[in-house]
Amino acid sequence: MKTVWIATGNPHKTEEFAAMLGDDVQVKTLKDLKEEPEITEDGTSFEENALIKARALHAIVHEPVMSDDSGLEVDALDKAPGIYSARFMGEDTDYTAKNNAILDAIKDKKGEERSARFVCAIAWIEEDGTEHVYRGTMEGYINDSIKGDHGFGYDPIFYYSPFGTTSADVDPEVKNSASHRHNALVQLEKDWSK
Repeated sequence: MKTVWIATGNPHKTEEFAAMLGDDVQVKTLKDLKEEPEITEDGTSFEENALIKARALHAIVHEPVMSDDSGLEVDALDKAPGIYSARFMGEDTDYTAKNNAILDAIKDKKGEERSARFVCAIAWIEEDGTEHVYRGTMEGYINDSIKGDHGFGYDPIFYYSPFGTTSADVDPEVKNSASHRHNALVQLEKDWSK
Protein backbone atom coordinates (compact mmCIF):
# COMPACT_ATOMS: atom_id res chain seq x y z
CA MET A 1 0.00 0.00 0.00
CA LYS A 2 1.28 3.45 -0.96
CA THR A 3 1.56 6.01 1.85
CA VAL A 4 1.00 9.67 1.10
CA TRP A 5 1.47 12.47 3.59
CA ILE A 6 -0.93 15.39 3.31
CA ALA A 7 0.12 18.70 4.83
CA THR A 8 -3.16 19.46 6.56
CA GLY A 9 -4.74 19.20 9.96
CA ASN A 10 -8.21 19.78 8.53
CA PRO A 11 -10.27 16.59 9.02
CA HIS A 12 -12.70 17.54 6.22
CA LYS A 13 -9.88 17.87 3.67
CA THR A 14 -8.30 14.64 4.92
CA GLU A 15 -11.61 12.82 4.49
CA GLU A 16 -12.08 14.15 0.95
CA PHE A 17 -8.54 13.28 -0.10
CA ALA A 18 -8.77 9.78 1.41
CA ALA A 19 -12.06 9.14 -0.42
CA MET A 20 -10.67 10.38 -3.75
CA LEU A 21 -7.31 8.59 -3.45
CA GLY A 22 -9.02 5.27 -2.71
CA ASP A 23 -8.36 2.27 -0.51
CA ASP A 24 -4.92 1.52 -1.99
CA VAL A 25 -3.44 4.67 -0.48
CA GLN A 26 -2.77 5.19 3.22
CA VAL A 27 -3.17 8.86 4.11
CA LYS A 28 -1.12 10.45 6.89
CA THR A 29 -1.43 14.08 7.97
CA LEU A 30 0.13 16.64 10.27
CA LYS A 31 -1.90 15.01 13.05
CA ASP A 32 0.29 11.87 12.68
CA LEU A 33 3.45 13.76 13.63
CA LYS A 34 4.72 13.84 17.21
CA GLU A 35 4.59 17.61 17.05
CA GLU A 36 2.57 19.59 14.51
CA PRO A 37 4.77 22.24 12.85
CA GLU A 38 3.80 25.90 12.72
CA ILE A 39 3.44 26.73 9.03
CA THR A 40 2.98 30.32 7.92
CA GLU A 41 1.02 30.56 4.69
CA ASP A 42 2.33 33.87 3.40
CA GLY A 43 2.24 33.16 -0.33
CA THR A 44 0.40 35.40 -2.78
CA SER A 45 -1.31 32.58 -4.67
CA PHE A 46 -2.94 29.21 -4.03
CA GLU A 47 0.08 27.56 -5.68
CA GLU A 48 2.62 29.31 -3.45
CA ASN A 49 0.72 28.45 -0.27
CA ALA A 50 0.35 24.80 -1.30
CA LEU A 51 4.12 24.58 -1.88
CA ILE A 52 4.93 26.29 1.44
CA LYS A 53 2.92 23.64 3.33
CA ALA A 54 4.24 20.71 1.29
CA ARG A 55 7.87 21.81 1.65
CA ALA A 56 7.50 22.20 5.42
CA LEU A 57 6.16 18.66 5.81
CA HIS A 58 8.59 17.11 3.30
CA ALA A 59 11.50 18.58 5.29
CA ILE A 60 10.27 16.59 8.31
CA VAL A 61 9.22 13.23 6.82
CA HIS A 62 11.37 12.96 3.64
CA GLU A 63 8.58 10.93 2.03
CA PRO A 64 6.06 11.73 -0.74
CA VAL A 65 3.99 14.72 0.37
CA MET A 66 0.88 16.38 -0.96
CA SER A 67 -0.67 19.67 0.08
CA ASP A 68 -3.50 21.75 -1.21
CA ASP A 69 -4.48 25.34 -0.86
CA SER A 70 -8.00 26.08 -1.86
CA GLY A 71 -10.68 28.67 -1.58
CA LEU A 72 -13.60 30.52 -3.08
CA GLU A 73 -13.28 33.33 -5.61
CA VAL A 74 -16.34 35.58 -6.01
CA ASP A 75 -16.01 37.70 -9.15
CA ALA A 76 -18.25 40.50 -7.85
CA LEU A 77 -15.89 40.81 -4.85
CA ASP A 78 -12.74 41.06 -6.99
CA LYS A 79 -12.14 37.33 -6.44
CA ALA A 80 -12.29 37.62 -2.65
CA PRO A 81 -12.06 35.84 -0.29
CA GLY A 82 -9.57 33.91 -2.50
CA ILE A 83 -6.41 32.76 -0.75
CA TYR A 84 -7.82 34.21 2.47
CA SER A 85 -10.93 31.98 2.38
CA ALA A 86 -10.14 30.17 5.64
CA ARG A 87 -9.08 33.41 7.35
CA PHE A 88 -11.90 35.56 5.94
CA MET A 89 -13.45 37.54 8.84
CA GLY A 90 -11.06 35.69 11.18
CA GLU A 91 -10.17 32.01 11.44
CA ASP A 92 -12.46 31.54 14.43
CA THR A 93 -15.50 32.96 12.64
CA ASP A 94 -17.93 30.19 11.76
CA TYR A 95 -18.84 29.59 8.14
CA THR A 96 -22.49 30.47 8.63
CA ALA A 97 -21.37 34.02 9.41
CA LYS A 98 -18.88 34.03 6.51
CA ASN A 99 -21.48 32.69 4.08
CA ASN A 100 -24.06 35.23 5.21
CA ALA A 101 -21.54 38.05 4.80
CA ILE A 102 -20.89 37.04 1.18
CA LEU A 103 -24.62 36.68 0.47
CA ASP A 104 -25.18 40.14 1.90
CA ALA A 105 -22.27 41.69 -0.02
CA ILE A 106 -23.70 40.60 -3.40
CA LYS A 107 -27.42 40.67 -2.61
CA ASP A 108 -28.08 43.13 -5.46
CA LYS A 109 -26.21 41.05 -8.08
CA LYS A 110 -28.14 38.91 -10.55
CA GLY A 111 -27.33 35.98 -12.84
CA GLU A 112 -23.81 36.10 -14.29
CA GLU A 113 -22.91 38.84 -11.82
CA ARG A 114 -22.95 36.13 -9.15
CA SER A 115 -20.28 34.01 -10.88
CA ALA A 116 -17.75 32.32 -8.62
CA ARG A 117 -15.42 29.36 -8.50
CA PHE A 118 -13.73 27.06 -6.09
CA VAL A 119 -9.98 26.88 -6.77
CA CYS A 120 -7.60 24.19 -5.58
CA ALA A 121 -3.84 24.09 -6.08
CA ILE A 122 -2.22 20.79 -5.14
CA ALA A 123 1.52 20.64 -4.54
CA TRP A 124 3.08 17.20 -4.85
CA ILE A 125 6.65 16.64 -3.69
CA GLU A 126 8.22 13.30 -4.51
CA GLU A 127 10.46 11.50 -2.05
CA ASP A 128 13.56 12.89 -3.83
CA GLY A 129 12.24 16.46 -3.53
CA THR A 130 10.97 16.89 -7.10
CA GLU A 131 8.08 19.37 -7.02
CA HIS A 132 4.87 19.54 -9.05
CA VAL A 133 1.83 21.83 -8.78
CA TYR A 134 -1.63 21.24 -10.25
CA ARG A 135 -4.66 23.59 -10.36
CA GLY A 136 -8.29 22.56 -10.51
CA THR A 137 -11.41 24.71 -10.50
CA MET A 138 -15.14 24.23 -10.12
CA GLU A 139 -17.09 27.01 -11.85
CA GLY A 140 -20.44 28.11 -10.47
CA TYR A 141 -22.41 30.90 -8.86
CA ILE A 142 -23.22 32.21 -5.42
CA ASN A 143 -26.66 30.91 -4.50
CA ASP A 144 -29.26 33.34 -3.16
CA SER A 145 -29.37 31.55 0.21
CA ILE A 146 -27.63 28.94 2.35
CA LYS A 147 -28.73 25.48 1.24
CA GLY A 148 -27.64 21.93 2.10
CA ASP A 149 -26.26 19.99 5.03
CA HIS A 150 -23.31 18.23 3.38
CA GLY A 151 -19.85 19.52 2.61
CA PHE A 152 -18.17 22.27 4.60
CA GLY A 153 -16.94 25.82 4.30
CA TYR A 154 -18.59 27.70 1.46
CA ASP A 155 -20.37 24.66 -0.02
CA PRO A 156 -23.82 25.80 1.23
CA ILE A 157 -23.72 28.99 -0.90
CA PHE A 158 -21.94 27.60 -3.98
CA TYR A 159 -24.44 26.77 -6.75
CA TYR A 160 -23.11 24.31 -9.34
CA SER A 161 -25.30 24.18 -12.47
CA PRO A 162 -24.79 20.45 -13.29
CA PHE A 163 -26.08 19.61 -9.79
CA GLY A 164 -28.95 22.09 -10.05
CA THR A 165 -28.26 23.04 -6.44
CA THR A 166 -25.40 23.87 -4.06
CA SER A 167 -22.43 21.60 -3.51
CA ALA A 168 -23.64 21.14 0.08
CA ASP A 169 -26.99 19.86 -1.14
CA VAL A 170 -25.65 16.68 -2.81
CA ASP A 171 -24.01 13.56 -1.40
CA PRO A 172 -20.26 13.93 -0.78
CA GLU A 173 -19.45 11.31 -3.44
CA VAL A 174 -21.33 13.38 -6.02
CA LYS A 175 -19.57 16.58 -4.97
CA ASN A 176 -16.17 14.86 -4.96
CA SER A 177 -16.69 13.69 -8.55
CA ALA A 178 -16.72 17.29 -9.81
CA SER A 179 -14.95 19.33 -7.14
CA HIS A 180 -11.97 21.64 -7.62
CA ARG A 181 -9.94 19.23 -5.47
CA HIS A 182 -10.96 16.30 -7.68
CA ASN A 183 -10.05 18.22 -10.84
CA ALA A 184 -6.56 19.03 -9.52
CA LEU A 185 -6.10 15.48 -8.24
CA VAL A 186 -6.98 13.96 -11.63
CA GLN A 187 -4.04 15.85 -13.15
CA LEU A 188 -1.70 14.65 -10.41
CA GLU A 189 -2.82 11.04 -10.82
CA LYS A 190 -2.09 11.20 -14.55
CA ASP A 191 1.53 11.99 -13.67
CA TRP A 192 1.57 9.20 -11.06
CA SER A 193 0.61 6.65 -13.66
CA LYS A 194 3.36 7.62 -16.14
